[in-house]
Amino acid sequence: MTFQDFNFNNELTEGVTSMGYITPTPIQGMAIPLILAGKDLIACAQTGTGKTAAFLLPVLEQIGRTAKNHTSTLILTPTRELAQQIDQQVEGLAYFTGISSIAVFGGGDGHVYEQQRRGIQNNVNIIIATPGRLIAHLTSGILKLDQINHLILDEADRMLDMGFSDDIMRIISYLPKERQTLLFSATMPGRIRNLAKSVLNNPEQINIAISQPAAGIDQQIYRLHDQQKTPLLQHLLKDGNYLSTIIFASRKEIVKALYKELKGIHLKAEAFHSDLEQKEREEILLRFKNKQLPIIIGTDALSRGIDVEGIDLVVNYDVPGDAEDYVHRIGRTARAATTGTAITFVNHRDERRLKSIEELIDRKITQHPLPEHLNSIAEVRQEAKPNQNRNNRGKKRVWKK
Repeated sequence: MTFQDFNFNNELTEGVTSMGYITPTPIQGMAIPLILAGKDLIACAQTGTGKTAAFLLPVLEQIGRTAKNHTSTLILTPTRELAQQIDQQVEGLAYFTGISSIAVFGGGDGHVYEQQRRGIQNNVNIIIATPGRLIAHLTSGILKLDQINHLILDEADRMLDMGFSDDIMRIISYLPKERQTLLFSATMPGRIRNLAKSVLNNPEQINIAISQPAAGIDQQIYRLHDQQKTPLLQHLLKDGNYLSTIIFASRKEIVKALYKELKGIHLKAEAFHSDLEQKEREEILLRFKNKQLPIIIGTDALSRGIDVEGIDLVVNYDVPGDAEDYVHRIGRTARAATTGTAITFVNHRDERRLKSIEELIDRKITQHPLPEHLNSIAEVRQEAKPNQNRNNRGKKRVWKK
C-alpha cells in the first residue's frame, strides 16, 4: 500500500509527496480509511508510529470537500509543544490546499494572545489547542465552536494525567452533538475508556503494538550508585559518537544541575524546563531540531512534546516512575525506521521499576559494565562511610523539637 491508494485530492496529494510520505505506517493504514468513512475512532498507538498524520490526512481531505469559511476541526493536546508541532505538520501537508490552522496555547506574551485571537476571528479552519487557553478564548466570547465537524483528542492519556478531564468535558459542551470524534492515546487505562464512552458514538477501535519500543533501539542499562551517574554521563557524551542526544531527568532541579555540569566540561547543551519563557523553549527546540544544538536535557514533558528525527541517543539519568513513560522516552530515538541507543542508569532503589519496565516490554534489557575508572568513585565513597560511622560511634543522638 502507498498513500496514492487513499485517493486524496490533488492538492493534498501534492502536500503528502512534498513531505516525503510514501508508504503508510500501520496506524495510518488502518485509521485513515475509517476516518474517511466518517467513523468515530479510538486508536491506541505509541509515539513515533505516525499517528499525527493518521488523523490529519483524512480530516484535511474531508475539509477539502467542503466550504473553508468556518472553523470545522478542533484538536486538543496536552502541551504547547505538541500543539505547535501538529500545527507545523498541518502547514506542510496542507500547503497546497488553502486550509488554514492555528496553535492556541498559554504561556506567551500579549502579542501571542492577540495573534491567536485574530486567527479565531478570521475563522481559521483548524484549531490545535491546549485545554486551558482554549477555555480562556471561549469564555471571552470570541470563539464559537458550534460548527465543529471533527474533534480530535490527541495524547488523551497525558491530558487526563495532567488534570484536564473537567476542562475537556467543558469544551465538549460547546460542540455540536453531531460530529466525528477521534481519540488517540498511547495507553488505554479504564478512565480513557470511560472518557471514550461519554464522548464517542459507536467508535471503531485500533490497537497498534502497545508499549513495545521500536525494534531499532539498542536498549542498555548501567547499574551504579548515584555518585557515579554524572561521571558516567560525561564519559558517554565525551567518548561516544553521538550527534543528537536527549537526557531525561526526574525533576527540573536535576535538569538545571546537569546543564551546569555539562557546560563545565565544554559540552554544548541546553536545559529545557518550565522556568523558561515560552520564547526560550521554542528557540531551544528549534536549534535542537535544526541540529545546531547536540544535547538537550529535560523532564518527561519532553517525552511527548518533541518530534525530531535523527536523535541517536536517549539517556534516562533517572528511571521513570511509570513503565509507560520509559517507552515514551526512548521512543524519541529510532523514529521513522532509523536506529538509536537508549541508556538507562539504574541504582539500587530502581530495581522494582526496572522489573516493571522489562515486564511491560517483555524482554530483559542488556546490562553493560561500568568503565573501570568509575568503579573507584564508589569504592572511595563506600570506604568513607564506615570511618564516619566509627567517628560517630558512642555519640548521643539529640532530637530537636
